[in-house]
Amino acid sequence: MKGYIHIYTGNGKGKTTAAFGLALRAAGAGRKIFIAQFAKGMTYLEIEAVRKFIPSITIKQYGLDCFIINSPTSADIEIARKGISELQDIVSGNHYNMVIMDEINIALYYNLFSVETVINLLAAKPEEMEIILTGRYAPSELIELADLVTDMQELKHYYRTGVEARKGIEF
Repeated sequence: MKGYIHIYTGNGKGKTTAAFGLALRAAGAGRKIFIAQFAKGMTYLEIEAVRKFIPSITIKQYGLDCFIINSPTSADIEIARKGISELQDIVSGNHYNMVIMDEINIALYYNLFSVETVINLLAAKPEEMEIILTGRYAPSELIELADLVTDMQELKHYYRTGVEARKGIEF
């Protein structure tokens, strides 16, 4: 079966959730999935659930704390570059049916590595591998290259009324 390149971007909620939903569906079909999380180093409940219940999904984080409100440190840059290097081996090694690059667009937005690096990685994609890229600010070069692009738009969010992130829903 031919694999495609998906992008979930935009300012709305649900990009990572959509990617994890695809991973769950693929795992149910007996596929092996690798999830790389950029710019995220904290523990999220979806990671704990996957590690506890779904052994066919491997998750690795290439982020430290959440630097989105500040500037990335040299340590943030170093771990992200280590991640993209490992992903090049993972994609070209063809050991997984699906590879999710969660928040890779944010990593690109903050110049943790170059768009050209990601384009080269995608060019090495085995024919049958499905690749999903998430995060706000997807660069036009990746949008052009992708087979499916979904732009999540926020129309209304309870966060705007003062509701804080809730355990089991937002994290």
